[in-house]
Amino acid sequence: MTIGRNALYFEDYVLSIQYFNQVINAKPYLAEPYFFRGLAKLNLDDNRGAEEDCSEAIKRNPFVVSAYQVRGLARIKQENYQGAIDDYQIALKYDPENIGIWHNMALCEIEMENYDKAKDDLNRLLKIAPKYTDAILIRGEVSLKQKDTIQARRDFDLAIEMDRYDGNAWASRAVLNLQEKRYAEAEDDLDKAIHLLPKTAGNYINRALARYNQKNLRGAMGDYDTALDIEPNNFLGHYNRGLLRAQVGDDNRAIEDFNFVIEMEPDNMMAIFNRALLLDRTGDYRDAVEDYTRVIDEYPNFWTGYQCRAEARRKMGDVKGAEMDEYVLLKAEIDRQNGVQPSNNADDDETTRKKSDKNMDNYRKLVVADDAESSSMYKSEYRGRVQNRNVVITLEPMYVLTYYEKSIEVRRQVHYYKYVDDMNQRHALPLPLLITNQERPLAEKEIAAHFASIDERTSAIVARPDDAMAYFARSLDFYLVQDFDNAIADLTQAILCDGGFFPAYFNRALVRYKQLEYLRAEAEMDQVSHAAAPDAPPAKGLDYDLVKKDLDKVIELAPDFVYAYYNRGNVLSALKDYRAAIVDYDKAIELDAGFAEAYFNRGLTHIFLGNNRQGIADLSKAGELGIASAYNIIKRFTSQEE
Repeated sequence: MTIGRNALYFEDYVLSIQYFNQVINAKPYLAEPYFFRGLAKLNLDDNRGAEEDCSEAIKRNPFVVSAYQVRGLARIKQENYQGAIDDYQIALKYDPENIGIWHNMALCEIEMENYDKAKDDLNRLLKIAPKYTDAILIRGEVSLKQKDTIQARRDFDLAIEMDRYDGNAWASRAVLNLQEKRYAEAEDDLDKAIHLLPKTAGNYINRALARYNQKNLRGAMGDYDTALDIEPNNFLGHYNRGLLRAQVGDDNRAIEDFNFVIEMEPDNMMAIFNRALLLDRTGDYRDAVEDYTRVIDEYPNFWTGYQCRAEARRKMGDVKGAEMDEYVLLKAEIDRQNGVQPSNNADDDETTRKKSDKNMDNYRKLVVADDAESSSMYKSEYRGRVQNRNVVITLEPMYVLTYYEKSIEVRRQVHYYKYVDDMNQRHALPLPLLITNQERPLAEKEIAAHFASIDERTSAIVARPDDAMAYFARSLDFYLVQDFDNAIADLTQAILCDGGFFPAYFNRALVRYKQLEYLRAEAEMDQVSHAAAPDAPPAKGLDYDLVKKDLDKVIELAPDFVYAYYNRGNVLSALKDYRAAIVDYDKAIELDAGFAEAYFNRGLTHIFLGNNRQGIADLSKAGELGIASAYNIIKRFTSQEE
């Protein structure tokens, strides 16, 4: 059970399920393994499986709030909003001040269009937590849905006043400003939202719209480019960028954008018609006529389509086809004059149309999301114990010697140390050893391989009980399947066999630190997560001094091993000994001037001490070396300096 929860905390969901299966097989009457297995399944998007497991947990113990909460989330993901509300109402009987439950219940009421009930829930939530800005923002979104723009603006202004570093607050007010055609104000708000949320494509899409309406086509085009870098499949980005490219004569690339839109939505007639115009303009008359025909077949009263097809047919020598289209247009004009046929009903005062608008006469207009879609872009996400970690400004993680790491787009630096390379060159371990702080969860086959390897290593240890490398190899297997206690036991044995083998001290420090991190998170669990075992074991026998002593030994044995100084800096920061931590980060940077994570952590540590100027300088260097999140933090603390 403990190993499974370790794996769950460190996001090894597939592995954690295997451990919970063992607990269920041994003691099927326990509620906890069903709950935690359901939580793992929820993280893997197995929503039906998560719901079933939480139901089993509730059968065995109907008083655990988080079981209802996680089942509610699973039901939401299956669009069973009433079922989720039922769960939340039961949970509130046991925990009436649970912020996450009130939050989620309000969002469910919004999905069911029970707007007054949603506002009641949000007002009750704000009585419990008056400074909870998400509730204020959601209440503003509800007011927008009720067409009460005055109350919506009051709420968005209040949210910004309470927390100027909430990017969603600025983005929400920007949407209101766009709706009210206050384009300059919308752009200002979106500038701030983008500073705080630089990876949110919707903010760039909306700023492009604000810029377009202020005749800043170049700026709008740049925003669409950025939005599509972040979210390559964004429909609005491709469609609107295609229109802008067509306006500035970049026809071939505009065709590429409309090709993408049509691939996403093969029946999108506006995109097909715009592509037809571009194909016509670039001389591809045959394909243009084919697209015009598709649109006319769908909208036989779309006269612009006949006119364009007639012109294209003439250009390709199809005089008879062109005359047939011109006859249709002539007859339509006579009917219009006689009042039989309605005239063009495009709203020429508007520069945009809703995505759901099917009026073909609006084909030249930029697309904006429908009201429900545009507000949901900024609405706070459903809350719940999907994972235990808090999303806060935090240090870059510790380094470890392991076999696997995440693939990242921007490679910051190559982590190399000669001793480790020598181990790899002589194939001392079954796989090449990596120095990384970007660990990845194992796939199912890898998990099975490491369980099998544990048995093989055990045989090797029986044959060679004094072989430090055999213990170290098995410790890596135990570590990778999240069995921390056995990993530490093997690392200790490796040290007893060879007191100068510093990798064993280094990894033992890391594993002990992870145990402490997990136990501390359990102790300080967010109040929305009451399903953690109330009798979870305390951190007895473990403290940060043991971690620090192991790292001290690494530095004694390998004084040029830069990652030991960095890890010790993180431990000292956890102990709030920030000045000592800075000394270690200084040493790490002295040994490796391109150590991005050391600059980042030293910058944050300076900020913790109130030395914002020095902290910002270090964060700037970290950003330069590849840690993009540094820039967001710089924006926050630069504003505080001002």
